[in-house]
Amino acid sequence: MMARTEEEQLGMTQRTRVAKYLAAAAGLIGLALSAVTAEAQIPEDVLVVGQIAEPKSLDPATVTAVNDFRILVNVYDGLTRYADGTLKVVPGLAESWEISDDGTVYTFKLREDVTFHDGTPFNAEAVKFNFDRMLKEDHPHHDTGPFPLAFFFSAIEETEVVDEYTVALHLGEPYAPLLSNLAYPTGLMVSPAAVEEYGKDFGRNPVGTGPFKFALWESNRQVALERNEDYWDGAPPLRGVVFRPITDANARVSEMLSGGIDLMVEVPPDNIATFAQSDEFVIHEQAGPHLWFLILNMKEAPFDDKRVRQAVNYAIDKRALVENVLQGTATVATGPIPAAFAWAYNESLEPYPYDPEKARALIAEAGAEGADLTFYVTEGGSGMLAPIAMGTAIQADLAEVGLNVEIETYEWNTFLGKVNPGLEGKADMAEMAWMTNSPDTLPYLALRTDAWPENGGFNSGYYSNPKVDELLEKARTSTDQAERAKLYKEMQAIVYEDAPWAFIANWKQNAVTSSRVKNFKLQPSFLLLLHKTAKE
Repeated sequence: MMARTEEEQLGMTQRTRVAKYLAAAAGLIGLALSAVTAEAQIPEDVLVVGQIAEPKSLDPATVTAVNDFRILVNVYDGLTRYADGTLKVVPGLAESWEISDDGTVYTFKLREDVTFHDGTPFNAEAVKFNFDRMLKEDHPHHDTGPFPLAFFFSAIEETEVVDEYTVALHLGEPYAPLLSNLAYPTGLMVSPAAVEEYGKDFGRNPVGTGPFKFALWESNRQVALERNEDYWDGAPPLRGVVFRPITDANARVSEMLSGGIDLMVEVPPDNIATFAQSDEFVIHEQAGPHLWFLILNMKEAPFDDKRVRQAVNYAIDKRALVENVLQGTATVATGPIPAAFAWAYNESLEPYPYDPEKARALIAEAGAEGADLTFYVTEGGSGMLAPIAMGTAIQADLAEVGLNVEIETYEWNTFLGKVNPGLEGKADMAEMAWMTNSPDTLPYLALRTDAWPENGGFNSGYYSNPKVDELLEKARTSTDQAERAKLYKEMQAIVYEDAPWAFIANWKQNAVTSSRVKNFKLQPSFLLLLHKTAKE
């Protein structure tokens, strides 16, 4: 048999892919999407979810947004996962694990007879491939990145294949959040064979071991998944799930009311009462570790002066934002660690009070009266809490204390593309929201000096305090929770005083489902787990 040319092979791969998509569109997915405005025509065993934005990628190692994560956790599994309704870590693809006495070797016993959706085996070699791809620059598929949250696993110096179903992670030093990070979407296991086949396009052709298989992605229209009949933890009741990106909140509400979608995440506060008063819908709420804040650009005036940063915190009427704009769906934030992490939260700190007179005095003292500020606002994104309404209210509050704020509004992924590389030379302020799995995740990724954008982090405002750097490094390597709590609380006090951000709100996440949707609940991880969900 003659060997095919590279071009012929590529053509056959493309034709196979197209055939697969056409088959999916003609069956499960086409049926769901062709009738999104008529509830009676949506298949009873297909769930249609209204998402807040188009996903950036379906490669779990390359994305950072909860919007993407909500899809990914239904396609992939990790070695560990969170127990239902908690942030407690329990077995996933790993049946069990042992930790060495010095905390530097984690040995995992893997489940046997688990296969990826492409039929290839899940085993210790696959685990090694996943971590080496993220962490080793000389790995042949490291160029399928970048991997912005690889720091979650940076303590891993070597991934050892002990035998086919046993793998050991060797750490350079103890790292307390490791098991939790393995349950986070960045730790989800991808098919090595699929990465080898698709390369940089793997994010458009995802293959995992999860309860649903990828079927179709039509940009700005839908991501469709179909049931994995052979799922190791039992096939899901739903035949499929369709995720529809509906960026406008009013449009999502309209689709929910008309029956075009079965589940809507991030319900606008103005609409909660409408759904709550109808027997056709069920409102779901769940507290979780969330922070909505403003990044302040410390590289440039006026926010290179701590007095002006503190003034912004005093100038914003956060209580009014929470009670009026968000209508009680959030609480006023105090610092960089949400109160949901009770053991690590510094209860001695109080939120900055609303004090415009003090704000004016600090601004005058810093010589910043009448400063012109550029403020990046998003149209909507993961946990962004009525971003346009919030941004407009903040603009008005700052005008009251003599700061002239010009708002620039962007679609979510465009917004991230402007903010994440850093605000220097572009903007003075930007909205941001994070949902986290550990008290060190947000500060470590977005407040350390080494997390400046040029170093691959998310410290877009260029905050730098050596003492904060030191405390975060100590906290992540300590295995004593009491010691970690002490370090985190000290860090919070320093950051509160330095005010690199305006701390605005901690959100109670919400969603609404059709009353036909059963066995669904929100998770404190903010992930959307649909394995057990059904639809009548």
